[in-house]
Amino acid sequence: MAGISQLSPPLLWQFFETICSIPHPSRHEAALRQWIEQWARDRHLAVEQDKVGNLIIRKPATAGMEDCKGVILQAHMDMVPQANADSRHDFTRDPIQPYVDGDWVKARGTTLGADNGIGLAACLAVLADRHVEHGPLEVLLTIDEESGMTGAFGLEPGLLQGDILLNTDSEQDGDVYMGCAGGVDANISLPYLAVGPDRRHQAWRLAVAGLRGGHSGINIHQGRANANKLLAEVLHALGQQLEFSLAELNGGTLRNAISREAWATITLAPEHQERINSLLERWQQQFSTEFAGVDDFIRLSLTAEPELPERVMAPQLQQRLLDALLACPHGVMATSRSMAETITTSTNLGVIKTEQERIFVQCLIRSLDDRGRDRVAEMTAAVFRLAGADCQFNGAYPGWQPDPDSPIMKLVLATHKEVFGALPAVKVIHAGLECGLFKASYPHWDMVSFGPTIQGAHSPDERVHIKAVERFWLLLTRVLHQTPRR
Repeated sequence: MAGISQLSPPLLWQFFETICSIPHPSRHEAALRQWIEQWARDRHLAVEQDKVGNLIIRKPATAGMEDCKGVILQAHMDMVPQANADSRHDFTRDPIQPYVDGDWVKARGTTLGADNGIGLAACLAVLADRHVEHGPLEVLLTIDEESGMTGAFGLEPGLLQGDILLNTDSEQDGDVYMGCAGGVDANISLPYLAVGPDRRHQAWRLAVAGLRGGHSGINIHQGRANANKLLAEVLHALGQQLEFSLAELNGGTLRNAISREAWATITLAPEHQERINSLLERWQQQFSTEFAGVDDFIRLSLTAEPELPERVMAPQLQQRLLDALLACPHGVMATSRSMAETITTSTNLGVIKTEQERIFVQCLIRSLDDRGRDRVAEMTAAVFRLAGADCQFNGAYPGWQPDPDSPIMKLVLATHKEVFGALPAVKVIHAGLECGLFKASYPHWDMVSFGPTIQGAHSPDERVHIKAVERFWLLLTRVLHQTPRR
């Protein structure tokens, strides 16, 4: 990893190298938090951990800037754990292995954690760098952003004194964000109604793999294939052609990642093998044509299993489940009439998991407005209720509504033009930033979000552009230097 720490700005990349070396998937940030806390104490910075596990680190203003407005620099400590199918990476124990590939930094076989590790590294670099000039500074590092926004939900009023929040969790150089989508998790459960398998049948593993996947907010409009939807489509169509039994169905691992792989265990009469292979070849060609230029490496496979499963789904459950998955909404549901190319509402069929007593399905619904979110939630619940499922909605969080008169937005725009010679694009991001939740406890905060170019977030294709990181650092430090007076 020597090449990483030698990139520019070196202090930021050195911190990122350390972050990569300490496992920190969602809900397993304790080791990284402990390291940061000790690092801050060793440098005599004021640091505290709140009731839910967020860290707050304070640094006094640079001489002559004591009367500037207080700034909160914010990042989250967790990362999305996604690995290629052939990887044995244990995200709770193994370090991420970043490497330089041309103009980009990538990871070997896993997510890189640039989301939001680069922002986190920038926050620490500002604390460490004596040459960065700033007013009263607080760094807020939250937990569990990726899997539930636990840190943002649990942030108490009164802990932070600043007036301006700079969120570092955006992923496109040249864009500045003034709003984001809210969301809610749909947690769906169907009882597993089992019967014994037909002993004359052969067991097979039917799989969909090779998809790009990606971030369920940032990439949802690009028309990438979802392995859960493709497998449901194949199984549903197969049921129209042949009689088979479904033993289990699994796909995706995170509700906020577009599913890259899905597989099912099925049983059917041995004499149908040639027929099913022929059908799979036809569907393979259909998917290749449908997703050409978007997902070019979709693979359907059928592999014989050595033994029959102990149970299969009762026919009525199998039909209801496949009907519901086929009908389950997925993708962009609405776009803005007033903001061009802005997604208003979307939903992602993220996880299907067969457990001992139930089949579990999880979707993440995102929307800029609560009504759009609730409309798709009701639609999803209606589909699965018809299938006899229980549908619970958890973790609802509000969107961050744009403020066109934001002073910090105007400062960032002016600073960007001063440093780079051009104004950035002002956008509303469809990802779920923590800013909307912060407003509940700190309604007076003036907020803006910006960051470097990160592509493929939430997938093993994740990469961060090296020059964009340098530009991000220049913009961030210049904005801090120009923080307005109280």
